[in-house]
Amino acid sequence: MENLIHRELMTEPIPPITLPPAHNPQQEGEWLRLALLNWLDHEFIPEQVNQQIAKRAAQIFVRQRMEGENDLGSLVMAIVTEMESFDFSESFFSEFAVANAVSDLLLDSLGIDRCCGQ
Repeated sequence: MENLIHRELMTEPIPPITLPPAHNPQQEGEWLRLALLNWLDHEFIPEQVNQQIAKRAAQIFVRQRMEGENDLGSLVMAIVTEMESFDFSESFFSEFAVANAVSDLLLDSLGIDRCCGQ
């Protein structure tokens, strides 16, 4: 019985996370830029390129929000896709690390626990 319950839980899709509608996308973007820069600087070491990474990720986020995107998964995918063209050669990070950090920061700001898919 326990294995059946475990298998059933494993097949349940993770529900999408929807952000509240953007009332002030520029303010959200500035918050994200600062929060991401803080994360980047504290994850390894502060580097000049971190400012450029945070600025670019925030620009993508703001544009997506202004276009009406509220789905966190879609926002993360947009950041991954558009950050692929960013030159990460002077950084410890990649577009995936940046997009994951943005997701974590947004989840934290919404009070959503990131542990265990909850």
